[in-house]
Amino acid sequence: MTIEIERKFLVKKIPHDDIKYSHKIRQGYIAKNKDRVIRIRQKENEYYITIKGNKIGISRFEFEYTIPKDDAEILLENFCQNKLIEKTRHYIENRGHTWEVDVFHGNNKGLIVAEIELGSEDQTFHTPSWIDYEVTDQERYYNMNLLSRPFNQWT
Repeated sequence: MTIEIERKFLVKKIPHDDIKYSHKIRQGYIAKNKDRVIRIRQKENEYYITIKGNKIGISRFEFEYTIPKDDAEILLENFCQNKLIEKTRHYIENRGHTWEVDVFHGNNKGLIVAEIELGSEDQTFHTPSWIDYEVTDQERYYNMNLLSRPFNQWT
């Protein structure tokens, strides 16, 4: 178990020259609400079940475990109703922090969001020039909400 503390930002422009590595992600939700989330994720050839909950500020509990591919595929198909988020995640190092930049596909194409995980809620960090503005408190940017109201439906 860990405590996840992350902040979320929109991206002006992806700094392609600074990308350390990237991979495709496919994920669905078994349970999702403001208080708790159960997610199944495929990250390349690895599969995970993640449970998040009890949000206080921008901190929350996070439990993540690897699971077999066959189990993950059954869960994604039968428990997530084949409603999946698909994205490419780029990892960018900047002044001692790793930024995760998600480029969404499908109904969320055009949305690019960067997240930074912190050690405490008041930890300071440098905001790179390619970051636009913070959306941590805007629930429409949560992956679980992008399934029911995708980016292509925003006006």
